[in-house]
Amino acid sequence: MVDQARARRLAKRISQIVAHELEHEIKDPRLEMVTITDARVTGDLREATVFYTVLGPSVDVDPDVTGAAAALASANGVLRSKVGQQTGIRHTPSLAFVLDVVPNEARRMEELLARTRASDEEVARLAAGAKPAGEADPYRAPRTDDDES
Repeated sequence: MVDQARARRLAKRISQIVAHELEHEIKDPRLEMVTITDARVTGDLREATVFYTVLGPSVDVDPDVTGAAAALASANGVLRSKVGQQTGIRHTPSLAFVLDVVPNEARRMEELLARTRASDEEVARLAAGAKPAGEADPYRAPRTDDDES
């Protein structure tokens, strides 16, 4: 029987442990800008997927995603042993680190929305001075006797 609430609690605890260890214990410079965003545990509590994102030092500089992935792979054993020590469960889940694409996609969506807003403002500016091509209101003309015959 799968206990989803227990799996969620364990996933939350794993993300807290991994984030704390990356910040305070593991001294790899490639992991300085790594942020743990989420963790998910399978129903049998055997495997955990930890989602992370890498922040760049500035807006103009791209983050070192490959270096961070290599550093997380090398620290996997240490992190798994810390998770086992601090959770106290019988079987420590294996950890898999996956780059979280949500922040990048959110940034891309914000850029698309900004472009759309600029385009809408341009259309509104052009429409403000526009005049109808034909009559001002071609559909509201009164009927005459000539139209009925």
